[in-house]
Amino acid sequence: MITNKEKRIKYLGFDDKWFTIIGILLLGLSAVFVFNVEGITHLTTIELTFTFVGSLFFSACDWLINRLILIRLRIVYPSLKDSTKRITFLLICTLITVTLVDFIGISLISLLVENVSYNFLERIRSLVVVVFLTTMTMAIYEAIYFFVLLKNSIREEEQAKQAIIQAELDTLRNQVQPHFFFNTLNTLRDIIDHSPKEEAKKFVDKLSDIYRFLLESGNTNLISLKSELKFVKAYIHVQSERFGENLKLNWNIPVALEDKLIAPMSLQLLLENAIKHNVVSKAKTLVINIDVADDFVVVTNKIQKKSTQLPSTKMGLKNIEKRYALISDRAVEIANDGNEFSVALPLLREDMLKK
Repeated sequence: MITNKEKRIKYLGFDDKWFTIIGILLLGLSAVFVFNVEGITHLTTIELTFTFVGSLFFSACDWLINRLILIRLRIVYPSLKDSTKRITFLLICTLITVTLVDFIGISLISLLVENVSYNFLERIRSLVVVVFLTTMTMAIYEAIYFFVLLKNSIREEEQAKQAIIQAELDTLRNQVQPHFFFNTLNTLRDIIDHSPKEEAKKFVDKLSDIYRFLLESGNTNLISLKSELKFVKAYIHVQSERFGENLKLNWNIPVALEDKLIAPMSLQLLLENAIKHNVVSKAKTLVINIDVADDFVVVTNKIQKKSTQLPSTKMGLKNIEKRYALISDRAVEIANDGNEFSVALPLLREDMLKK
């Protein structure tokens, strides 16, 4: 019998210590009543004690031997697909074990008690009852083991899905940073072409602060809105070096919502796209509104299409949509009426995330 708790749990699916002790006692008591069809009131105290001890002996042998066979079969046939083989062999072994235990037990008793001998035909009724009770006991073991295997299989499947999702998120996140780097280099080039050297230096300093944030948040799929706003405002400060008063942002985000969660760089990407694809000039000031509505951060700007477009990787919005689709059932909402363009990012909580 396995006495190590970890091994009991490993091979049986649960710690069966008390289940075994109580089960043997109940099986022994049941056998006393089953095998004394005329009742036990006619037995003397000594006869009743002897009968109960003998019944416990038979019950313990049947239970523990079949339990060991069950464990051995699970070592040889551990998986769900092997269940048919395992159960078939267990039934055969149970039948053989109960018969042998009964024969050996009665034979030993006959050495101690006169007028006791083994007669197979007379023992058939008892054997059928014991086989039935033992089979029911092993069925309980098997049902628990099957449930544990099924639960483990579901957990492994979920873990595999999570691993795939995480790999996709990592891929998307790794796409964002080169995309951001590509666009900031374009901005830096324009500053160098049109602004004093000191402006370029300030831009590089701010860019350094931004990339520090990217390094700190690079391994997470969600951050607080507060952290994202801090990063975004640093980014807008950098853009203001280039556009000055031609770029205007209206922030309307309640402080109470800053603990909600958002995908890193998602808000920044929306502002970047707005700046990249619209005219930002003294004649056409680009106004971007950042509001909160129904647990969404909504970024809205008037469409001011450029006559010539900068090179684009065409992955900003798609990237954001995919990232949210992987982590939550709440989707990014995009609206374009030809005059205004808006994107709404869901604000999330831990209980909204996909498991």
